[in-house]
Parts: sequence; C-alpha cells; structure tokens
Amino acid sequence: MQIRRPAAATAPQANAQHCAHKRRSLLLGACGIVALAASGCGFRLRGPQALGVLTLHVNAPAQTELGAQLRRLIATTGTTTVVDDAEQASARLQILANNRGREILSLTGAGKVREYQLTQSLRFQMIDREGRSLVPPTTLSARREYTFDDSQALGKEQEEALLYRDMQADLLQQLMRRLAAANPAG
Repeated sequence: MQIRRPAAATAPQANAQHCAHKRRSLLLGACGIVALAASGCGFRLRGPQALGVLTLHVNAPAQTELGAQLRRLIATTGTTTVVDDAEQASARLQILANNRGREILSLTGAGKVREYQLTQSLRFQMIDREGRSLVPPTTLSARREYTFDDSQALGKEQEEALLYRDMQADLLQQLMRRLAAANPAG
C-alpha cells in the first residue's frame, strides 16, 4: 500500500526552490553588472609602461644590485633597450646619488635602542642626446621603521637588509613611473 502525500505538503518545497532559484538569478545578475561596470570604466592592472625612448644609457654599473634591478625593469617595458655606449643612446639616465641611512627613533629606560628608522634616497635625472633635461634632477625617498632587540642581532640585521631591498624596489618603481611620464618629444 502506497501513501500519497497531500498536494499541500509539496507546495512549500516548490515555493522554496523557486525562491532559491530567484535569489541565485539575482546574485548572478548583480555579479554580471559589477563585472560589466568594472570593465567599462577602463580598469586594468598596472603593468610595464613604455618609456618613450628606444635606447637608454644607465650610468649605474650592471654589477650592482641597483643597476641590475634597473636594467631588468627597463627590459620589461618591451620598448626600450639599455645600451652600454652613452653616445648611441637616445637618452641617458643618470643616477646622481643613492644614499642609505639609519636613525635611532626610541630608547629603552636603560638607554638601549628600541627602534630604528631606515631611510633611502635616490636622486636621478634623464637627459636626451643633446643634453636637454627630460626629467630634471629628482629625489625620491623611502622610510621604514623597525624594532630592535640586541638579543636577536642576527635576525634584526637580516630584517634591516630586507627592508633596504624593499625600499630600493619601491624607489625603482617610482623612478620607472617618472621616466614613463617624461615626454622626449616635448
């Protein structure tokens, strides 16, 4: 013998399924609208930017960390080639200064260092073949703070080196944006 359920018992289930289907459709529609709006506004991830010069001479030696990083960043633009001979370059990037510093920020009650502030500044300019300034002498700087514990001196030394590398990478990214904004035709 089979027991049949009354039709009233299946109606709530059908209603719940219908509501779930409506919610899912609304959610998908909202996601589609957001995706359409984001693509319509011109949003895209920042990537390598063209520098506006075909060949560039960099006066930082390729054997240094700064020179090697800078050459890699320029190579990723896909439009500019670094040349060794300044006479063959359509522009010259001159690194005028690259300075690092460390200051004491705070001391413990016993007079021991508790915090340091690391600074790095990069001064550069870009000139064309005739010596005209494409990017005037510009100074970029970065700062980082870290706590110091003399019982963990080796770890803190490594942390300091990591912070300096991070600051240098930030400064080089800023430098590349400045170079990309320069107009060699103007």
